[in-house]
Amino acid sequence: MRVAILTLSDSGYTGQREDKSGPVIRQMVEAAGYTVVHTQLLPDGIDPLRGVLSTLCDEDVCDLILTTGGTGFSPSDVTPEATMAVVERPAPGIAEAMRYHSLQITPRAMLSRAAAGIRKGTLIVNLPGSPKAVTECLEYILPSLAHGLEVLRGMTGNCART
Repeated sequence: MRVAILTLSDSGYTGQREDKSGPVIRQMVEAAGYTVVHTQLLPDGIDPLRGVLSTLCDEDVCDLILTTGGTGFSPSDVTPEATMAVVERPAPGIAEAMRYHSLQITPRAMLSRAAAGIRKGTLIVNLPGSPKAVTECLEYILPSLAHGLEVLRGMTGNCART
């Protein structure tokens, strides 16, 4: 499966801060057998992210887009809004599962506004901005995402068991 990794950070975009979460995502998905086909560091904001998400999905660049950053309460944290502006079908269970898992680690997980959804044949998942939280969430959801992506891309049947 092909993966795009998008990091949202004003300070990272201007070179004032190093992106540490994007490389963590890359290492984890590559270790799980995924191929990273696109990485990009974007400033916070709805329009830049909305445009990149739409292009990646509409041009079938990847099967999975993982964003990192912009899911908190700061006024500049608008990743979920940009994501939901482009998705055609929400996938709320993914973000709910990440929050549930993270709540076992820290009560601050309830402050995550991460979202997930599908546009055309691509799944978009918002991950937190910290490397520690990215690791915890991705470890939890990655095994199930593989099956969901196979179903989405028509490589296998649905999840029902007989």
